[in-house]
Amino acid sequence: MFFEYIKTGAMSLGDDLLKKINKKFEPSSKVALRYRSYDLLLITDKEGNAIQLFMGKENEQGIIKGDRYARTLKYNREGSLIKDHWERKGKAS
Repeated sequence: MFFEYIKTGAMSLGDDLLKKINKKFEPSSKVALRYRSYDLLLITDKEGNAIQLFMGKENEQGIIKGDRYARTLKYNREGSLIKDHWERKGKAS
């Protein structure tokens, strides 16, 4: 894991954070949260699943500077979840 951090420049999301952000929220909204010393902004889809995460420090204008993550949710024909994956997309400013 340490090697992965050095190679990519970002840590993977931890289990505690995933428990906090993989819940259902208000559909089609922006949700501001705190996690340890980080400011978080979640963007949800029409079902209330978090699909984008901005994680870092919020400035005076309310903009989070840090990292941006996107979530992939894939369902089969019966509607069962077959893939749930967070991926770092780059810097957030």
